Amino acid sequence: MMPYVITAVIAVVVTALVAIPVTHMIAVKKYKAAEEAKVGSAEDKARKIIDDALKTAENKKRESLLEVKEETIKAKNELDKEIKERRNEVTRSERRIQQKEENIDRKTEAIEQKEAAISAKEASLAKQQEEISKLNEQRLQELERISGLTSEQAKEQLLKAVEEDVAHESAVMIREAESKAKDEADKRAREIVVTAIQRCAADHVSEATISVVQLPNDEMKGRIIGREGRNIRIFETLTGVELIVDDTPEAVVLSAFDPVRREIARIALEKMILDGRIHPARIEEMVEKAKKEITKAIKEAGEEALIEVGVQGLHPDLVSLLGRMRYRTSFGQNALRHSVEVAQLSGLMAAEMGLDVRMAKRAGLLHDIGKAVDHEMEGSHVQIGGDICRKYKENDVVINSVESHHGDCEPTSLIACLVQAADAISAARPGARMETLETYTARLKQLEEISNSFKGVEKSFAIQAGREVRVMVVPEQVSDTDMVLMAREISKRVESEMQYPGQIKVSVIRESRVVDYAK
Repeated sequence: MMPYVITAVIAVVVTALVAIPVTHMIAVKKYKAAEEAKVGSAEDKARKIIDDALKTAENKKRESLLEVKEETIKAKNELDKEIKERRNEVTRSERRIQQKEENIDRKTEAIEQKEAAISAKEASLAKQQEEISKLNEQRLQELERISGLTSEQAKEQLLKAVEEDVAHESAVMIREAESKAKDEADKRAREIVVTAIQRCAADHVSEATISVVQLPNDEMKGRIIGREGRNIRIFETLTGVELIVDDTPEAVVLSAFDPVRREIARIALEKMILDGRIHPARIEEMVEKAKKEITKAIKEAGEEALIEVGVQGLHPDLVSLLGRMRYRTSFGQNALRHSVEVAQLSGLMAAEMGLDVRMAKRAGLLHDIGKAVDHEMEGSHVQIGGDICRKYKENDVVINSVESHHGDCEPTSLIACLVQAADAISAARPGARMETLETYTARLKQLEEISNSFKGVEKSFAIQAGREVRVMVVPEQVSDTDMVLMAREISKRVESEMQYPGQIKVSVIRESRVVDYAK
């Protein structure tokens, strides 16, 4: 039993010893086979990745090459285009140069032909000159033979004829010099007048025949009218002024031909309105006070005029008469301001001509003195003014200036002529007098109507006393080129349809504006 067991054990051991290496070898082979399979799979994947990468790289390379080719083709096309343009430019330049060369050649040929013609003409003229010299000699010999006079005798006769011609020409030159002197005198006179006008800065005060008095409220109208209108009747009787109470809110109107009476009424009425008490006794009191104030204001106005002009030594009564002219109008022009302006203009022109400036100012200031009382005395203001100046023993130059400033008599001095010119200048200025103002206003209105009648005109303004019209056009309808034609057409219309002194400037303005607001 024992040996059998041992044998069995040995057999097992031997079997184990033999099986272990075999098993190990089999396990190793399986492991190697598994590993080799894994490696093969990894290599396949790697090869696949590499192939994909190569394909991607090849595609990108191909795309890059295509892009490079496209850029190259584009650059080549642009280069070809630029080269073609430059070739065209060079061709044009060569053509222009060729044309210029041809023109120069033609001009050179023409110049050469002209030079040849001139040379031929010079040769012909020289030949003709020789022939003329010979003919002159023959003519002189023939004249001497026919006339029987020597050259000296002929010279004497010629000199005599020349002297007669010179005497005639001298007379003609003298007449021309006299005419030129007259023209220069007229020009100098115009310059003096213009200079005086430019240096005179007197304002224009135009008066109307009404005065408007403001009321604190419409209830005051009833108090002014009074019971059954007695306040108005007494007021109009005392002042000689018509008191108009109408529907105008918070205002009444004083109407009168005499500006002094109208001013007295205005002052009295304003005082009563301020005081609030309006009844017959109060009206009489206020009218008397207003008359005293006006008398004082008249004297002060006369003295202010003397100071403004620089005239001294005037009689006190003349000063008062001058002050009354503050409330006197002529065709709507304030008589005192007109007299002051005439005095200033006369003084300026006298200074330019080297005459007595103070006498010229005195004559100009008193030239319309008769207007202060012409509504109280018979006769024209020229006659009345001359009598007043004689009464107060004014200078003969002043008296003659007063009597001749409207051409009623002949002026006896240059100062009288200057006063006459200054009076015409002051009265004729635009806006100075009512008649001139109406004509002036109508002219401005017609000027604007002509301008507005053109298509594309938005609005127009007559300015500079009617010496200029500014036309605003719609920029969408009138172009810059059309503006020139429009200005010309407006000028032609104005010339054909209007009458005006001097010239009128037409300014056409085209303006575009864009307005926006930041919010």
